[in-house]
Amino acid sequence: MWEKGFSGPHIILLIIIILLLFGAKRVPDIARSLGRSIGEFKRGRAEGEQAARDAEKATKDAAAKTEAEKKTDEETKKTA
Repeated sequence: MWEKGFSGPHIILLIIIILLLFGAKRVPDIARSLGRSIGEFKRGRAEGEQAARDAEKATKDAAAKTEAEKKTDEETKKTA
C-alpha cells in the first residue's frame, strides 16, 4: 500500500482528516507557520554547510602552512 508513496486518494484522505482535526480557519495558519519553519530550517542548514566548508578550508590552509614551514626549516638546517 505505501511502497509507492502517496497517491491521490491518500492525499485527499489526509486533507480531510486535517480539516476535521483543526478546522478550516486554522489550516492556513498552520500551513503558513509550517512553511516558515521549513524556510528557517533550509537557511540554518545552508549556514551550517557554509561553516563546515569554511572550517575545512581553514584546516587545509593550516596544513599547507605547516608543510611550508617544515620545508623552510629543512632548508635552513641544510644551509647552516
